[in-house]
Amino acid sequence: MTRRYWNINLEEMMEAGVHFGHGTRKWNPKMAPYISAKRKGIHITNLTRTARFLSEACDLVFDAASRGKQFLIVGTKNKEADSVAWAAIRARCHYVNKKWLGGMLTNWSTTETRLHKFRDLRTEQKTGGLSRLPKRDAAMLKRQLSHLQTYLGGIKYMTGLPDIVIIVDQHEEYTALQECITLGIPTICLIDTNCDPDLADISIPANDDAISSIRLILNKLVFAICEGRSGYIRNP
Repeated sequence: MTRRYWNINLEEMMEAGVHFGHGTRKWNPKMAPYISAKRKGIHITNLTRTARFLSEACDLVFDAASRGKQFLIVGTKNKEADSVAWAAIRARCHYVNKKWLGGMLTNWSTTETRLHKFRDLRTEQKTGGLSRLPKRDAAMLKRQLSHLQTYLGGIKYMTGLPDIVIIVDQHEEYTALQECITLGIPTICLIDTNCDPDLADISIPANDDAISSIRLILNKLVFAICEGRSGYIRNP
């Protein structure tokens, strides 16, 4: 895999608060190599390590995107939901930003059935089919459609398992991470000082609570994906 320059700036990361970890009492000892100091009761992440692993992740997604691979971005905490959707839409990736439904990947056949139902209902709504039904039936189907839009709207065009999954919060998305591990799907994961760095294929030490930190990391990954996709389009 060729190494490239992704303009990852330590000062920019400090301004975004990427270096702020959790309290010193709430940490995973496996994170010790990624921590540079303690300050006012919290751990400070070593941004040099963050820059290194973020650069590796950018190289990985660039190469994958240049070969037409598919990505899934997962981040379901309320404050990060909009950033996840924005990043995914910008890079033409699939995303889950409301709730991870258990078995979404490991029980793909069930997910696929739900997606077919979702697409059928969307078609019925667009063509006016729902309006021709009795009010009670139409209301029930509209509720189903709203529910499916909330939980599956970000993956409505997904036709198979993703090639790479980007996870914003290891603790919050632990079920999603375990499903990827079970299926052997490569993962890129933001890890705060309370996480296990050994679980994902590439772990990026970073503040997973601050929106500014999450956006900065996602912006770098999205830029690399877009660059890779443009090469794939030029050289199909």
